[in-house]
Amino acid sequence: MPFLIQNRSKLHYRVIGKGKRVLLAFHGYGQSSSYYLPMEKALGDDYTIYAFDLFFHGRSQLHKHDMPLTKEFLAGFINHFLEKKGIARFSLMGFSMGGKFALTLVEQMPQHIEELFLIAPDGIKTSFWYNIATYPGWLQQLFKRTVLKPEAFFKMLQVLNKYNLVHKSLIRFAHFQMDSTPKRLRIYRSWIGFRDLNFDIRKIVKLLNTNKVPGTMFLGEYDEIISPKRVAVFIDALNQGELVVLKAGHSNLLQEVADMLHAKRAGK
Repeated sequence: MPFLIQNRSKLHYRVIGKGKRVLLAFHGYGQSSSYYLPMEKALGDDYTIYAFDLFFHGRSQLHKHDMPLTKEFLAGFINHFLEKKGIARFSLMGFSMGGKFALTLVEQMPQHIEELFLIAPDGIKTSFWYNIATYPGWLQQLFKRTVLKPEAFFKMLQVLNKYNLVHKSLIRFAHFQMDSTPKRLRIYRSWIGFRDLNFDIRKIVKLLNTNKVPGTMFLGEYDEIISPKRVAVFIDALNQGELVVLKAGHSNLLQEVADMLHAKRAGK
């Protein structure tokens, strides 16, 4: 699998499809670039997809685990990739946490973007739990201790579940992502590493409209991680915006979108 190296950081990617148009794709938390493989049947004839491993995922590495990733560093990394490949224009796709990477490139290089596809994206309206986990100071240290001693965290989940204070899908998601030390370390490093990838959404909307970039957002009707009611307002503000809501939850939404696009193409 190809990769780029810059300042001792590594960014791995895989190439999917053989189309003339270029699509840069960023997966969600706990995944890797392989999650975009189903997009080959859906988009591979029209696009060459460069699917990247996010830092702390797959084979990508950020050279300092305890330092936040800056937008400028990420944009510089991707710009180096574009120059190396001779790419002047490209489209973007981001699922869940990968939405933050896509939105960063919208903010940093809007004049090069042809289309924007967001699938249940993080970065438009950040969740309460995400804010707590990345909040500087003692809360951050508390979560860091949870990496090694998670018992109190799981007891809290039991209480939340018992009294139906949080949707059961969120409880399952938390259990799955926190059930081993390597997973807990990854989530801690990701939350700390990506904490500076925050956006003025009004600015993002203005950049997309000014540069006439069409945006499509795919959401899951049953998604409790990135719920439609929290992020759909973004697409309404675009001059060229389309909202697609599928009868799906969060975890399998990328696959569901690939299946839908494949079926749509086959029906032409």
